[in-house]
Amino acid sequence: MVFLSQESSVCFLVLQLEDKTLFHDEFVHYLKYAMIVYKREPAVENVIEFVARFATSFQSPPKEEEEEQQHFIFNFLLESHKANSHAVRFRVCQLINKLLGSMAENAQIDDDLFDRIHQAMLVRVTDKFPNVRIQAALAMTRLQQPRDPDCPTIKAFLLILENDSNAEVRRAVLSCIAMSPLTLPKVLKRTRDIKENVRKLAYQVLADKVHIKALTIAQRVALLQQGLRDTSESVREVVCNKLLLGWLNRVDGNVIELLHRLDVENSDLVSNKNMDLSIFPFFFRKLIPVDALTCENVLYWRALCEFIRAKGDDGEEILDQVLPDAATYAHYLSGCLKAVPALSEEQRADFNQLEQVMTKEFISQHLIHLIACLDTNEEGGRKRVLAVLQEMLALPKTPSSLVFLLTEKLLDLIPDDQRRIQTLAEIISDVREPIMEASRPVDENKARRQQLAEVKVRVLEAKQTLEECITAQDFSRAAELKDSIVELENQRNQILQEITESNQQTEKDNGIEKNDPETLLRCLTMCAELLKKINFKTRIGPTISALMSSLILPSIANAHPPVRNMAVLCLGMCTLHSKELAKTHMVLLLQIAQLDEVKIRISALRAIVDLLLLFGFQLLSETVAPQAAPQSPDKQEGDAAATDEKAADTAQSVLLMLSEFLDSEVSDLQTEAAEGLAKLMYTGRISSAKMLSRLVLLWYNPVTEDDTRLRHCLGVFFQLYARESRVHQEVVEESFLPTIRTLMNAPVTSPLAEVDVSNVVELFVELTRPSALNKPSPDTEVNVHDYMAVRICGEMLKDPTAPEVRLYAKTLCNLQLSRDETVKKDLHALLQELVQVRTTSYWVMHMKSFRTQTIASRSNDVFCSSKSTVILNCTPRNCQISTSTPGPTLRAIRHFYFSLLFCSPSSRMPKLREDKSKCSVVGCRNPHASLHRLPASEPFRSAWLSFIFYGNVPTSVGKVIFVCAKHFKDDCFCNLRQYKERFAKNCSIEGSIPSIFGDDEQSTSVSCK
Repeated sequence: MVFLSQESSVCFLVLQLEDKTLFHDEFVHYLKYAMIVYKREPAVENVIEFVARFATSFQSPPKEEEEEQQHFIFNFLLESHKANSHAVRFRVCQLINKLLGSMAENAQIDDDLFDRIHQAMLVRVTDKFPNVRIQAALAMTRLQQPRDPDCPTIKAFLLILENDSNAEVRRAVLSCIAMSPLTLPKVLKRTRDIKENVRKLAYQVLADKVHIKALTIAQRVALLQQGLRDTSESVREVVCNKLLLGWLNRVDGNVIELLHRLDVENSDLVSNKNMDLSIFPFFFRKLIPVDALTCENVLYWRALCEFIRAKGDDGEEILDQVLPDAATYAHYLSGCLKAVPALSEEQRADFNQLEQVMTKEFISQHLIHLIACLDTNEEGGRKRVLAVLQEMLALPKTPSSLVFLLTEKLLDLIPDDQRRIQTLAEIISDVREPIMEASRPVDENKARRQQLAEVKVRVLEAKQTLEECITAQDFSRAAELKDSIVELENQRNQILQEITESNQQTEKDNGIEKNDPETLLRCLTMCAELLKKINFKTRIGPTISALMSSLILPSIANAHPPVRNMAVLCLGMCTLHSKELAKTHMVLLLQIAQLDEVKIRISALRAIVDLLLLFGFQLLSETVAPQAAPQSPDKQEGDAAATDEKAADTAQSVLLMLSEFLDSEVSDLQTEAAEGLAKLMYTGRISSAKMLSRLVLLWYNPVTEDDTRLRHCLGVFFQLYARESRVHQEVVEESFLPTIRTLMNAPVTSPLAEVDVSNVVELFVELTRPSALNKPSPDTEVNVHDYMAVRICGEMLKDPTAPEVRLYAKTLCNLQLSRDETVKKDLHALLQELVQVRTTSYWVMHMKSFRTQTIASRSNDVFCSSKSTVILNCTPRNCQISTSTPGPTLRAIRHFYFSLLFCSPSSRMPKLREDKSKCSVVGCRNPHASLHRLPASEPFRSAWLSFIFYGNVPTSVGKVIFVCAKHFKDDCFCNLRQYKERFAKNCSIEGSIPSIFGDDEQSTSVSCK
């Protein structure tokens, strides 16, 4: 209060001055001392706060004096907002923000000043310093006019939300933007912002400023689904504790009304485990009356029970209050499920009837989910639940939408795999070959037999009368009786024929096997769920083999796509349990993946990838291996070589098919292929710099911008893949230059021309950084960035005038180099040569910076060249297949890595044991830390011989082999894969290198032409 009294006194004294010019000059003079300080010092902040309060604390004076006192600071600030100093611009915007914010609610300023402030702040929101943009945006809070669709402030805010690269600027705009039909979609879009703080504030703003009625049902559901599945825990907390609770308060705490506004029948909100339902009160006990069941209250019931069950022992007592015992609930569930009617095709045309059935199916689904919350430890209750589930699965009228859930809950209650198989097989048999009721045919035959007896009696009576007429010589009457007897006998024969046909039809109906699409789809669904639940160690027994031959394989050729798709899924899961089945049906799956409808092709592709993950590419060699009679040793060797070559061709065909799918116009097929290749690369089944380059280009391609699943899968894969091992970082490094060349040479009409190449370079630098490894290598060897530096320098020397040279020069300064003195020496030599070929200031600046970095570098990593099962060097048609390296075991690959079992994109990959590569020189075969790659296949022999003796690097690379440093004098490679002119002639041990090109080379690899 003392401060306010002094402030009022100062204002009073200022108003008494006749000439205020001198005061204004002095005031501005001392204010400038504070405005040149950019740092948020407390003293400076207090001065700014005082100026704002002082300028807005005058009492209402006459109009002229009012304008003079209120505008002189604004005039000074508006004249200074274009200053060169970013500190001055920041303080100008800050002061304008505080001045406007300190004014009263009904304060007014003249139109001219309003326009000047408006124009100045519109300029400052595009300032290159984020803090200036933040203060400018906050200053325009009171200048926006939400009801005006052409308001420049609103347009500026929307532009910032959409395009500003700084997250704090976007947060500032979110905090002050007014809600309107124009701004709401942009705020909703910020809930998917890349930054956690922006998403968090966006949900907070929606909770505080937007009524639930202002959002469509689709927007409400999308907000909850995205928010509850957000990767950030703080965002999920805001959604639960702010947004969801705010909506509940706006419907007066009525949970059912809130669920009704979320249209729970057509969404799957409750499946998200992050939804904290502790904010809801209990509103019922035990069971809801069947006639009172609605979509909203059954969803709430299930969510509440699952939440309480998740509390463990602490929630058992409460759970007993909201759920009955298992036997009681089984009886309740049976009545609800039997109440779901089965509609004919004509009835399905009636939308009202169809809607009612869909509502009952939705309610039934959530009631089935509640089985997981029951206490089934008591034997009697568990048996009763199992009986109800088996009964409902066998009933023909049970809706197909419930078969999957019923099967899942049934299998969860049966722990033993063999009992599971036997139970499902019996149910499938009952569904396909039902026991028909024979009551109706028996009743019809009984009536026919009574009619037959009457006819026989009439025939006997007619014959007796005929004899009497003949005795009496009444021939006319005898003729009539004779015709009547013929008719009765015909009638008797007809009745006998009907009885016979009815008996045959009854026998036929009792033994018929149903093959209609609905029945097949029901049986295949149960079979698929069974195969998902049983353990991988459970082998294919006679029961599943019988299902394969009688149900799954015949359904592959079914005319209905849903049946074929489910059959392909079942076939794929069966092959995961049996390598013999996998070898037998791999070719069939490959054919389906290329020829059938899109959805079925995707299912087959998932099966193929899963089989390659589990069994490796050895499966293809065993698939094509011929079964021949015993032969001579020489002939056996020849046949083995031919078989290996054929197996390698098959593997190449599979890889070629997967790579072609990456260019598919069907986005789902493209995404599935990319995900499959990512899994194969991560698990070590294939290793290909070319394939990795294609995946990077696919990730950056603007065409895939809307494919969020593809973008998310590849984004996670790149990080996990590069961090997993040093070998993976080498593959990333090898794909660097081909990727950059592709982007730099992309035609103007190509979507790749729009890609920011510098961003791609930053990605490769970060992925290959030695410190990014999960298990950093010992500090004794050269790291991947050293190789990248040498490669980049060589690329720059090829054409120093190329446009990408500036990018390469900048990239060199961002590398994390080792402290190896030999590496530094070689890099210095290359840098000297680079400085000589170009002398521009930009070039020299970056070269000097890089030279300084090579001296000060402190990181050091081990060079390890272990290779995975399949090595691709150029294209899928030019690769080598090796079966000598053992693949990952079943224990290394977890269930959720298989697409058939979990179809959602998986970013988690198994970790495999890394094997050291061995030197390929004949008679050596020793593991060594300093292995060097040399291609040795026949087409490239002369090129590599020329390279070895003259230093000419071939443009194409053939089969990769490894040569250790033992075969060179004094470690001439210096642990680098860089070879100087005539190095081998002077440094290699005579006879060592050429021996690997000889005919006596022993290798397990097969060259694929």
